[in-house]
Amino acid sequence: MKLSIVATLYRSAPHLAEFVARATAAAKAYVGEDYEIVLVNDGSPDNSLELAVQHSAADAHIVVVDLSRNFGHHKAIMTGLQHASGAQVFLLDSDLEEEPEWLAPFAQQMQAEQCDVVYGVQASRKGGWFERTSGALFYKTFNAVTRLKLPENLSVVRLMSRRYVDALLQHDEREIFLAGLWLITGYKQCPQTITKHSTSETTYTLRLKIAQLVNSIVSFSNAPLVAIFVSGCFITLISLVFALYLVWGWVANDRPPSGWTSVIMSIWLLGGITISFVGVIGIYLAKIFSETKRRPYTIVRHIYRQGGAA
Repeated sequence: MKLSIVATLYRSAPHLAEFVARATAAAKAYVGEDYEIVLVNDGSPDNSLELAVQHSAADAHIVVVDLSRNFGHHKAIMTGLQHASGAQVFLLDSDLEEEPEWLAPFAQQMQAEQCDVVYGVQASRKGGWFERTSGALFYKTFNAVTRLKLPENLSVVRLMSRRYVDALLQHDEREIFLAGLWLITGYKQCPQTITKHSTSETTYTLRLKIAQLVNSIVSFSNAPLVAIFVSGCFITLISLVFALYLVWGWVANDRPPSGWTSVIMSIWLLGGITISFVGVIGIYLAKIFSETKRRPYTIVRHIYRQGGAA
């Protein structure tokens, strides 16, 4: 098969019919009839699954992978890539913020520059002040801590070669941060500037963004652990210097230390630092705990295609 188009479904019912029609037209214009559209239902609470199954029953090119519950966007994407069999895989969201028609210019760039991935980068991040600011802060913090060069304003939409997708799927982590995995998989990757549309409000709240930032940093860097060690050494050094100062004042100047305010403040300060350090270590231990259990990151309930469910 020449082409697989992969998209996830979550509250996608209002856009699904148009998405399927436009994705079908783009695929036929590029490879004729040698394509498939893989739709992954990530526990969508609306009737996205029912509509997708109707499309798969009417069109043999459409495959619907129904997950047993909501596992999260990134895990659903990886599941969709596992079920894609095309020599090239075009990944995008089904909410039409990214256009299926971008397949043609992405394919042209892939052929012209002989690269394995053409990925979309927004010229300017869509959304309001909060979304733009928090997004920029996320990328700057991630790049600073991990020392990776993750492109800012990265989008989901991308055209990938078969060998790149196979290499990407070799990552077997339970806690997935896709943007980082896309980057460290390597191969020649070429950006293409895009302009995303605003068809719906983002589901990434501040809490989810903070959780994703913490997970991404813990997944790709041990810098917080190193910072704990360095901070501990620095605090120990300051404590020793201050202790020597107090001893010198007591012996040389007959001036014993007095007052409890500084002592109490020091105890509170060191107590807070200790608790925060233990918390950072706990985050890493929690991640290790999650990885060692080797639970599947998604569970497929049914695979729908023309001819019935599998």
